[in-house]
Amino acid sequence: MAIATKPWDAGEFLSSDDDIRHYLEAAFEEGDPALIRHAFNTVARARGMTALARESGISREALYKAFGENGNPTLDTLLKVTRALGVRLAVAA
Repeated sequence: MAIATKPWDAGEFLSSDDDIRHYLEAAFEEGDPALIRHAFNTVARARGMTALARESGISREALYKAFGENGNPTLDTLLKVTRALGVRLAVAA
């Protein structure tokens, strides 16, 4: 008997601001730019790309491009998106 599986989507489990914050923190702790970009993509989908576009002042298309597989978001984009998400980037020692 075969086991039925489906792709796991972390976005389905990011239901609170704390969940989003912890998810992004974990991605940044890894330090892999591709993982960080993917984490922002997941968070944007969980929050709703249209709503995030409206709240950040960045078009949906630009968000998809920045956080897509070959994306390379600018610092400006990251700052606008983190503000819209209610989190902030910080440097800590």
